[in-house]
Amino acid sequence: MVRTYADAITALNTLQSNFSIVNQMRKEGRSLNKNAIPEMIEWLRRIGYQPSDLNALNAIHIAGTKGKGSTSAIISSILAQYLPSAAQSKPVLNKIGLFTSPHLRFVRERIQINNQPLSEEAFANYFFETWDRLEESARAKGEPIDKTCKPVYFRYLCLMAFHTYIQEGVDTAIIECGIGGEFDSTNILIAPRVTGITSLGIDHTVMLGNTIEEIAWHKGGIMKAGAPCFTAPQPTTALEVLRKRAAEVPVELHIVERDPSLAKIKLGLAGDFQQINASLAIAIADHHLYALGHGHPRHRDDLPLEFLCGLEQVRWAGRCETRHENNISWHIDSGHTLESIEVASSWFASLIPSAKEPGQRRTRILMFNQQVRDAKALAKALHDTLAATLQDERPFTHAVFCTNVTFKEAGYRPDLMSLNMSGTAIDGLEVQKGLAGTWTGIDEQTTVEVKGTIEEAVEWCRDVARDKDGEVMVFVTGSTHLVGGFLEVLETGGTKEDSSA
Repeated sequence: MVRTYADAITALNTLQSNFSIVNQMRKEGRSLNKNAIPEMIEWLRRIGYQPSDLNALNAIHIAGTKGKGSTSAIISSILAQYLPSAAQSKPVLNKIGLFTSPHLRFVRERIQINNQPLSEEAFANYFFETWDRLEESARAKGEPIDKTCKPVYFRYLCLMAFHTYIQEGVDTAIIECGIGGEFDSTNILIAPRVTGITSLGIDHTVMLGNTIEEIAWHKGGIMKAGAPCFTAPQPTTALEVLRKRAAEVPVELHIVERDPSLAKIKLGLAGDFQQINASLAIAIADHHLYALGHGHPRHRDDLPLEFLCGLEQVRWAGRCETRHENNISWHIDSGHTLESIEVASSWFASLIPSAKEPGQRRTRILMFNQQVRDAKALAKALHDTLAATLQDERPFTHAVFCTNVTFKEAGYRPDLMSLNMSGTAIDGLEVQKGLAGTWTGIDEQTTVEVKGTIEEAVEWCRDVARDKDGEVMVFVTGSTHLVGGFLEVLETGGTKEDSSA
């Protein structure tokens, strides 16, 4: 029997932690599992590998709060210029792996080779190879052959990624941490070539702690002897923690300031903050190539042509992205923490035309949701950031608050199914009604709407824009799940009779 990509996603979704389990962890303030690494090593052994087998991947390990995905994507884009091609007569690399999370539209986006997601066929193949090895191991031990013989969702995909990259002969793998670093599932890498820590902020406090120092301790856990660590500039107290952790390893810790070369190029990712991520990516890619025996570390102002091409060509969907449709410009960012919402809002504000004729105010719409974190605090931070920039002008004429459910008829696309949220709260639009009330309290002149699905929110925005003169700006933000579902609706055109299509 041929097992398909749809079969793989259906099986994968059985490994999600349901809302009751996740909510209980939040209530108990349960920290990350200190047994996570030995448990992950055991899972790795069950599919036929030892941690030392991962050394062949020449891993680049990335942790941080903000910009992990973007930094990883930029590194991958730079290194891709050193793959065999018509323009590269002396290739240094053969295959590059990129493991990131979460995904936007398709789970297979998380496991990429040479900057392309695995095909559906390849994903299904490696997914079920991993699945079958785990069941065979359980059977040999006399254990049940059910979901208890597999790790949970993220750990499973991490295992699968390592299996995929080893089988595919990947010679550089860029591995983004999930949450934290010290106890993150990816931290079974014992000999990465180089590690990187992006900008730190407050997030995942239940698991990582409530202070920047506690969070820095967790993120610094990816440092390994023999693998220099590069970090973006950090708050003073966070940097002190990272320096202490580096001394304990011991390993060299390099603080990467903004690279002046970036002033001369057009980075493929929008947003001034991406300059920080790009600078870190340049330093990491440069050291990685040196560690592989390609030239010497860069100590000059000019970037190699390969770096320039990689920086200009990088793409990362859902991060400060703009799409145009008729008289609508959709401005999309998956910011979901206080810091990332403020940064995304500053980016959106920079796009708003400053010169307007009296009485000719431009229509602007906010599409927002955040189902897990403090949604009201995020919405207020968004408003305050924009209001500070626009001064006397209101940020939005309209606002729509929707759930993360994709389609009004078919519900979630299987790749976008999330079981760790309260179904009761979603069905009752509890968060959305609360957000609507919060926004009305902030700006009572805004026309506010609540919708049960992303598709209905998109339709509402289109209806608002239909009779307007000039371009209507829509800012879609607050959640990766929202942005992923939004892109799915935009790409597919709307309601799906079969959500797995």
